[in-house]
Amino acid sequence: MINALLKKIFGTKNDREIKALSKVVEKINALEPEYEKLSDDELKDKTRIFKERLANGETLDDILVEAFAVVREASKRVLGLRHYDVQLIGGIVLHQGKITEMKTGEGKTLVATCPVYLNALTGRGVHVITVNDYLAKRDRDQMSRLYGFLGLSSAAILNGLSTQVRKEAYSSDITYGTNSEFGFDYLRDNMVSNLNDKVQRKLNYCIVDEVDSILIDEARTPLIISGAAEDRVKWYQISFQVVSMLTRSFETEKIKNIKEKKAMNIPDEKWGDYEVDEKARNIVLTEKGVKKIEKLLKLENLYSPEHVELTHYLNQALKAKELFKRDRDYLLKDTGEVVIIDEFTGRAMEGRRYSDGLHQAIEAKEGVNIASENQTLATITLQNYFRMYEKLAGMTGTAETEATEFVHTYGLQVVVIPTNLPVIRKDHADLVYKTRKEKINAIVDRIEKLYEKGQPVLVGTISIKSSEELSEILKARKIPHNVLNAKFHAKEAEIVAQAGRFKAVTIATNMAGRGTDIMLGGNPEFMALSEVNSRDDEKFKEVFEKYQAQCLAEKEKVLALGGLFILGTERHESRRIDNQLRGRSGRQGDPGESEFYLSLEDDLMRLFGSERVMLWMDKLKLPEGEPITHKMINSAIEKAQKKIEARNFGIRKNLLEFDDVMNKQRSAIYESRNSALAIDNLKDKILEMLKENISLKVFEKFSEEMKEDWDIDGLNEYLDDYYGYEETEEKEYLKHTRESYAERIYAKLAEKYEEKEKEIGSDFMRKLEKYILFEVVDNRWREHLKALDGLRESIYLRAYGQRDPVVEYKLISGQIFEQMIKTIQEQATSFLFKVVVRNEEEKSEVETISENNKKNPEGTCSCGSGKPYEKCCGR
Repeated sequence: MINALLKKIFGTKNDREIKALSKVVEKINALEPEYEKLSDDELKDKTRIFKERLANGETLDDILVEAFAVVREASKRVLGLRHYDVQLIGGIVLHQGKITEMKTGEGKTLVATCPVYLNALTGRGVHVITVNDYLAKRDRDQMSRLYGFLGLSSAAILNGLSTQVRKEAYSSDITYGTNSEFGFDYLRDNMVSNLNDKVQRKLNYCIVDEVDSILIDEARTPLIISGAAEDRVKWYQISFQVVSMLTRSFETEKIKNIKEKKAMNIPDEKWGDYEVDEKARNIVLTEKGVKKIEKLLKLENLYSPEHVELTHYLNQALKAKELFKRDRDYLLKDTGEVVIIDEFTGRAMEGRRYSDGLHQAIEAKEGVNIASENQTLATITLQNYFRMYEKLAGMTGTAETEATEFVHTYGLQVVVIPTNLPVIRKDHADLVYKTRKEKINAIVDRIEKLYEKGQPVLVGTISIKSSEELSEILKARKIPHNVLNAKFHAKEAEIVAQAGRFKAVTIATNMAGRGTDIMLGGNPEFMALSEVNSRDDEKFKEVFEKYQAQCLAEKEKVLALGGLFILGTERHESRRIDNQLRGRSGRQGDPGESEFYLSLEDDLMRLFGSERVMLWMDKLKLPEGEPITHKMINSAIEKAQKKIEARNFGIRKNLLEFDDVMNKQRSAIYESRNSALAIDNLKDKILEMLKENISLKVFEKFSEEMKEDWDIDGLNEYLDDYYGYEETEEKEYLKHTRESYAERIYAKLAEKYEEKEKEIGSDFMRKLEKYILFEVVDNRWREHLKALDGLRESIYLRAYGQRDPVVEYKLISGQIFEQMIKTIQEQATSFLFKVVVRNEEEKSEVETISENNKKNPEGTCSCGSGKPYEKCCGR
């Protein structure tokens, strides 16, 4: 009560922040009359003046008011758009490195132009991240006219561009693109063997559009660059054939948690072969199922150590069979390709694959070509990529529900910007039906009534399957409509843009098409572009004006009918996704309505709270087809959504905790790799590694307290094997301490290295050092990532021993990393001592021997050591 009273008197923190920013906007507004009088050339020259002021020591904050005023004036002249005051407030928030929450239709693309221009004046580059290539290209094309007018360059990073084109795009003042393109370019940059092959500059300032979708929803899946691993295709096929013969325990349909089964005391043989816990997304084989598998595969014990991989294949096959559904979780293309569907946006995630063999298991299930399993070559989470920017900001229509996570993970505060005009949309209470059939009938009846009176309706579904089922029913009733889901990704902007037309019925999966404004009466620009190819066409203006008049007439009709009607066919797991759907209606003070239809058979209701609602329905004795609507139901649904949101936050937080450990190792490797790339002469680095390695080895072999117990034979054998060095004085080590003997050996090897350099030439030696060092580092890093993947899979078993898996992961991965560094030092230096340079005839002979040795490890090694390949370079 006290808090509520204080908020009433002083306002919320958000209110106070908006009030303070409004004073800055007043200063920007005060410059408008003066800047309106400037000629185009005088306005353009402001960019040069600002850059000079920054070079002379002024800060971006010092010139913010003038820069924002320049952008607003330029936008009026070039785009015909004047920034509202609230858009300027949103722009200041973005410049401050925060998240701007603005309702749909408030013009976030224009909001970004002010902070983008201001920060681009430093010459260090500004990145604008969008959710797909279409929006990246669209936004760049639209705003390049404004930036170009002011003398700044802009470009878009799109899928399939060459390295050179990417490099040029990143050197622009402003670069648009998707999160995955930017992230993968970062990973690829840290795999190059030449500095000139890098495309990105240092990460400076970034604005993430649809920041909740990119930094929250997509952050559950790390970016991974993979290479082919051992082919295990047949095992995925066999595993799915086996699990296809297994039956699911029917009792698990009726219980919420597999643990509850134990309390029922039903013998295993009376259950099926496996149990499914949908809530936990988990599957467990029963004893009956284990015995059946052992019989089918003729195994004595499925859980013996040699069958660890086989059990993994079987588990993935079961997951593919029970937990992953076609047209809900993935698409099956005509080409036979399995494409993941983003559970939040409904978009097809081209090029992305489920990890850990799950994608192959789904391919086996669908009977299509199974791609080879991949090995991780480089990986990073979106969280850790975006946290590398010196300054990060974001904008969206829905961020407040995830404000805690934004602060915890990214240090980003959310500022809610008031709308330019009041929101007058009517949000109706949810309607809950007993069965899905009753709900669908009610939805179709509602759509039919809306269509007959002409009010446009946007129908939101949560899966492709449900959108197509609904479409078939509407076709049967002869109701014209458009369907927008991952199958029609290329047309999504065009379809969504016209969703506000008179009598329009549009079905959209998980609000695909975000980023495209729904204008009541229709979008004349899109209609004109469907008739002429581009805005530069001489007929464009004439065609645009024709459609503009048509759209204005339709808008008046739609306004009179109550605006765009939003009809949700299910509640999503996240409140934010529901709010995104609602937010498509009621833009810029337009009227609108929203209503959600639910049934007790919906996944959310079935798994998280249908019992209480069922009791109410039974007490009320509602007839078939009659819904129940009550504030308590809405409250129960919101609580269920909050629980799921908290669980998903936990998943992302857990992913980040593990990746933070790897991130320190990745940063260390990339930093040292990049510093080595920048140096032409790595000789000192190689000798330093040699010295470190010899010291470690001497202390390892001379670990005993008494000199007589030192393992001099073991040390000599090691030195001979790795460096071709033989100690001539047998008892020399007895005259030394560990430190002085290590110094002696290092000095002898340094002399030998000098002789090697004279033999093959200094120029060639420098090239060789660089080549071998990067070969060894990259190979060992790949092996390290593979080891960490295995560690991640097994580390949770430590929890059974009352040990924190994350703490254990930090400890063990640290030990593995230290060992990797030692191995890099050892292998790189050893290779350089063994390398032999021959004449052309001998080189050809060496290549033949090398190929033969790979096939026959017992053969003599091609490096010239005279030792077997397996005990030399092949080790």
